[in-house]
Amino acid sequence: MGSITVALLAFGCIVAGIVAGSTLRNRLPEHHLRDDSKDVVKVGTGFIATMTALVLGLLVSSAKSSFDAVNTGLMQNGAKVIALDRTLAQYGPEASDLRQTLRRTVAAAIVRWWPEDKAAVAGTDPIDAQHGMEALRTGIQKLSPKDDTQKWFRDQAIQLSSDMVQGRWQLIEQVQITLPTPFLVVLVSWLTMLFACFSLLAPRNATVVGVLLLCAFSASGAIFLLMEMSHPDAGLMKASCAPLLKAFSLLGQ
Repeated sequence: MGSITVALLAFGCIVAGIVAGSTLRNRLPEHHLRDDSKDVVKVGTGFIATMTALVLGLLVSSAKSSFDAVNTGLMQNGAKVIALDRTLAQYGPEASDLRQTLRRTVAAAIVRWWPEDKAAVAGTDPIDAQHGMEALRTGIQKLSPKDDTQKWFRDQAIQLSSDMVQGRWQLIEQVQITLPTPFLVVLVSWLTMLFACFSLLAPRNATVVGVLLLCAFSASGAIFLLMEMSHPDAGLMKASCAPLLKAFSLLGQ
């Protein structure tokens, strides 16, 4: 499910908890709502709130780490693209076709992962990123250096292309990591029980209802951010393609 859908479902569950708590308040006998009973409910509510905050904080931290790792990987790959292009340029005119292959491969990656930015690579015929990188590395390995200088540049190009292939697969594997469904179910359940306890102890008036709804919206917003950061390859908080766009603009210069 999409991030917005999950957030709306969480908001619906929390609101249902608020309604259930408010309904239960009106139906419970008076002695169930006395100070000693309220104290026990408050202790239980505090425990649930602490556990919820702990789990939500850990999940957001983990999702943020994964999101940052993808962005860092893109920056590293962008830098390696530029370095590889400059290395091939210094190797000599024999590597001009390989530089074109690199340009087409980067264009393909941008078009595939960020189709909204494909105008930035207009005029370039993309080539499949996987086959493009493999063909590029194979082509570099087939270069025949004429002296020690060209041999050094070829070895550097082979190392850079190998790092880029590995980096590409690391990014692909990184975006496969998703938020475990049981974690999400338990988190929403705790939030629902927490808000049910809040409404159980609170009087029914417009101010209380407004504050509880605002808090429910904030909690579901946190879940939305959590889901968005868990999928850095899609959604509203997609990883930035700026490093690759910058690298693409410098290729061939």
